[in-house]
Formats: sequence, structure tokens, C-alpha cells
Amino acid sequence: MNKTRVLVCGATGFIGRNVAEALAADPDFEVYGTHWKSAPLDHPGIEMIKADLTRKTQVDRVVEGMDVVIQAAATTSGAKDIVTRPHIHVTDNAVMNSLLFRAAFEADVRHVVFFSCTTMYLSGETPLKETDFDANREMHKNYFGVGWTKVYLEKMCEFYSRIGKARYTVLRHSNIYGPHDKFDLERSHVFGATMTKVLAAQDGRITVWGSGEEARDLLYVSDLVDFVRLALAKQESKFELFNVGCGKAVAVKELVRKIIDASGQEVSMEHDLSKPSIKTSLCLDTAKARALGWQPKVGLEEGIRRTMQWHRANVR
Repeated sequence: MNKTRVLVCGATGFIGRNVAEALAADPDFEVYGTHWKSAPLDHPGIEMIKADLTRKTQVDRVVEGMDVVIQAAATTSGAKDIVTRPHIHVTDNAVMNSLLFRAAFEADVRHVVFFSCTTMYLSGETPLKETDFDANREMHKNYFGVGWTKVYLEKMCEFYSRIGKARYTVLRHSNIYGPHDKFDLERSHVFGATMTKVLAAQDGRITVWGSGEEARDLLYVSDLVDFVRLALAKQESKFELFNVGCGKAVAVKELVRKIIDASGQEVSMEHDLSKPSIKTSLCLDTAKARALGWQPKVGLEEGIRRTMQWHRANVR
């Protein structure tokens, strides 16, 4: 029986690494992963390929012969860059995804999975469905560039699904956390930054950027990986867009308190209102993903415990 050849773009990144390692444990898959500026993974079940995904010839080379392309490569960072340098999330991401989708079309790839995001949604107090994005409404000012870039790429997936053979799965996932996340304060999102601050606290205090009243939908990374596997196995239509999240909004200050409690340390929380923060709150309606047979398995407290255990063993 021939194995399914899977290319995980961005296999050294947070989501890409978790996806690649999970698929490599499945005997039905032959897994390849791309890396560029990072060192290649040292994993016996993943063949690593160095490639600059903003270069057409290199993209064509890595996509040729693949059955599935999982696109997890991206220029990403935290709130500081989104507020002060938003352009870095636009150009390279638009270029690399455009080239990857074209290469997948030309190479007759069977299935493409694209990780989008939720930055196109407006802040709200009720769970948001996939249909709740209105292209005629203004996005949050800090998400204008990255949000519209993601919408453009989602539509490009739909376009290629109409003219080619491949099925396309687009995932608007919520805030993902877990092993292999970014934990440095310059590039990390709220979860990774908070865990680093708590575990590195020297004087019993940590500083939280902003008021902490903004809320995030937090999903443990293995639950996202489970959905990718399910979509590869069960999606029959040529194009589908799914919300993938836990379906509950957690205030940042509540998240900080849960991480402090899990650490077992005596740490107090201070707020710096002068630092960049994005004052939005949202959670996702995941009924469509659940209808495919998926549901989150790891609760927030358990996810914090698992991530903290991994952090203490692997992060200096």
C-alpha cells in the first residue's frame, strides 16, 4: 500500500511542528517538512527540506510529487509587532501562500490545508460563526493588514478549489497554545509570554500589558492537530472553511491567574497600560467543525499543566 506523501510547510514552527510530528507517527503517511531560517528537525519520521517559500522555483521543487500540502509557514509575532510593524505580516505571507497554492494546482496535489486566523472577526460577546464575517464592515484597526491578507488567501483557496482537483480546508483557528510555542517576550502571543513571565519571575511580580480585560478563545495544540487529521479523512467537498476553537472566551487577567496558580509560585500581577495591547474579545462557534465529528479534548487547566511541564523541561 502506497503511503500518502504529506508536505508540512513551516515544520519547525509551533503549529507545523506539532502537525508534522503527529502525522509522522501514523504509518499511512510519508512526511516531509520545510524549514528556512531555523535548523531542521531531527526526527526519524520527517524528511526535512530547506526552502525559501517566497521563491517560485523553490516552492515548485518542494511541492512536486506531494499528495497533501499543509501550509503552516508564516511570518508571525505578537501584539507588539501587530501594533508597531503591521507590514511584516502582509507581504511575505501573501507571496508565499500565492506561490504554494499555484504550485499545488500545477502539481495536482489532492488536498491543501491552510491555517488562517480570526483577525477578520469583530470583537463580540457571543460565539461567532464562520458566516459572521461581513466583508462590508471595518476590521479592528490593528488587524486591518493581517486580517485582509488572510481573507484574500482564503478566497484564493476557494478559487483554486473551483478550477483544480484538490480539496481545500481553511481553518480559522483561535489562539493556539502548547509545546513548541514561542516563549520569548518579543515574538510570543499572550499565552507564551505570560508563561515565560511567571516561570522567570525573580521578585514575585509580573507585568501584564494592558488592563487584562480583553478575552481570548484558547485551544490546546493537540486539539487543532486532531481536526487536521479529521479533515484529511472526512472532508468530501472541494472547499470548506471551519472555525476551530474551544468556544469560550477567557479574560487575559484570568488566564494569567490560572498560570500563576499552576506554577505553585507566589506571584503578584501588575498592569502596564502604556504597553501595546489589542482590546478585543471573541470566541468561536465551532458547530460546523463538531458536525464533522470533532470536539476539543484538553481543558484549559490541563493544557496549562501540560505546557508548563514541557516548558520547564525544554525552555531555558
